[in-house]
Amino acid sequence: MATTGIQSISPLKEVSYKQLQNVPGELTDMSPDSAAPFTLPNFPFFSKLLRYAYRQPCALAVRDDVSGIERSYLHLLTDVLSLRNSLRRTLSAQVHQQLDNQEEVYICILAPGGYEFVVGFIAILALGAAAVPLSTSLPVQEGSYYVRKSRAVAMLSSSNSSDLAEHLQQFLRASSDVKGGSLDILNLNIAQYLCSEPCLPSEILLSSSESLDPNGAGTIIFTSGTTGPPKAAVQRRNYATDVAETLADDLGVNDRDTILHVFPVHHTTGVGTNILPFLIKGACVEFRSGGFDPAWVWRRWRDGGLTFFSGVPTMYQRLMRHYKEKIAELPPAERKTYELGARQIRSFLCGTSALPEPLQEFWTTIRGGQPINTRYGSTETQLVFTTGIDARGIPVGSVGPARPGIEVKLVNGDEGEILVKSPWMFAKYLDDDTATAEIFDKDGFFRTGDIGRREGPNYFILGRASIDIIKSGGYKISALDIEREIGALPYISEVMVVGVPDEEYGQRVAAAVSLLKPDRGEPIRTSPTITELRQDLRSQLSSYKMPTLLRVVRELPTTASGKVMKKQLGQELFPNAGHPEVQKWTKRTASPKL
Repeated sequence: MATTGIQSISPLKEVSYKQLQNVPGELTDMSPDSAAPFTLPNFPFFSKLLRYAYRQPCALAVRDDVSGIERSYLHLLTDVLSLRNSLRRTLSAQVHQQLDNQEEVYICILAPGGYEFVVGFIAILALGAAAVPLSTSLPVQEGSYYVRKSRAVAMLSSSNSSDLAEHLQQFLRASSDVKGGSLDILNLNIAQYLCSEPCLPSEILLSSSESLDPNGAGTIIFTSGTTGPPKAAVQRRNYATDVAETLADDLGVNDRDTILHVFPVHHTTGVGTNILPFLIKGACVEFRSGGFDPAWVWRRWRDGGLTFFSGVPTMYQRLMRHYKEKIAELPPAERKTYELGARQIRSFLCGTSALPEPLQEFWTTIRGGQPINTRYGSTETQLVFTTGIDARGIPVGSVGPARPGIEVKLVNGDEGEILVKSPWMFAKYLDDDTATAEIFDKDGFFRTGDIGRREGPNYFILGRASIDIIKSGGYKISALDIEREIGALPYISEVMVVGVPDEEYGQRVAAAVSLLKPDRGEPIRTSPTITELRQDLRSQLSSYKMPTLLRVVRELPTTASGKVMKKQLGQELFPNAGHPEVQKWTKRTASPKL
């Protein structure tokens, strides 16, 4: 098989696929079929991947832009089997027994988005265990919390995360003073088990005696921790089958598609939206890990060959800013190549938080009338609402109707907290029965904590009940409504609106903004005062919705998944003790400093 464009990962201990047959004797307690080195579990996800491995020419599964690696479905399955078999050999007899009994076994994976992550994730599933993706930017102490919380029996690490994995191992061994005592956890470097060449498709079999329970534990995705320590949300194995295929069908994914993946992979969007739905349809996932680089993304769009791009509002905001500040200044012919690159991508996807209307309008114009496909869901619920493949019939600002098979109700009829029943719901919070029980109402609906509004079949997200609903002067105000109007101003790049405690009003409406650089020949505010901002909003907002606190920042910090953590950031930017950069509006004076 040709290997053009395929490079080794350093340090890579290349092995031949023939070495997969070297399975040690201690595995003889398992059934011959399930223990065979070239045998995958009887599970729909693996039967699909094996089908794609037979295609000629070989279908490309993963392209890793950082390492330069490209791998076919056949080579991917070869590497999965190699790593799975090596992992199996290193686990204790007790863990083997747990796997044979289809008990819950959890294995962490410490890797950025890329080929090694995909191999590691699928190898864990092929073992019959559940994968626990961890962020590669975690401090060691925080990482130890996730390892302990997930009850991990082993850890897989990528070549560029091996140092962090070793430090984490050492920290866990030395942590004798914490609950549970010291922990000696096995760590395997994924790159050392990658094969230099693929096996033959006919050598890979599906088990005829062992099948995996689709309702068993398949993955843990940790929650963002906005209301306390992050919880380990256990996803069922059908996360990789029914959930993935349903989303793929919603998006119209096929085997000729390629998605550009720039997300962290410890996040539900990074795995459940941007990887599994594309692999289960035989498409290609192209990874670009590391910090988000708008200039690089625009160049990659221009180069072509992509059909999907997935981002969050912050990413689309920064891509828009790069266009306005850099690309718009290019000669018309050169600028056109970038615009055509964006238009040739069949679908732009957006989730995680609400997409401001001005941002949607910008991208709809750039893409020749094609709006961004917006969606709503959570780590626990998966996808709930989506505008679908063609969002042109969906009202601006809406996240579309509920997906088929999902039951939704709003607490107060057509507006209120969004409650969800779904066949694709997470299984539980690991080792936290109380939190699992409390998150559901008496009728079995999941409490999302988000406020929504329904107009006909379509839903609108008003914000997080605990953060985005501001109670000021007797009014209940949606922070997202204010963000939408501020974001539409020509000099605003990013905006965050929060409620700040106040003795007189209960809460003040506080806005933190970053600014665009001025376009040539266009008058623009370079440092707006709170009074000027309010003047510019007079025709869009009622007086009680107007910001009374303003802070101008260079950029709004985000998490690895592109979220602005409002609760934490609001307290930092608008501290109770005041800050000299915060402008305060009162009726008596325009903009004195706090």
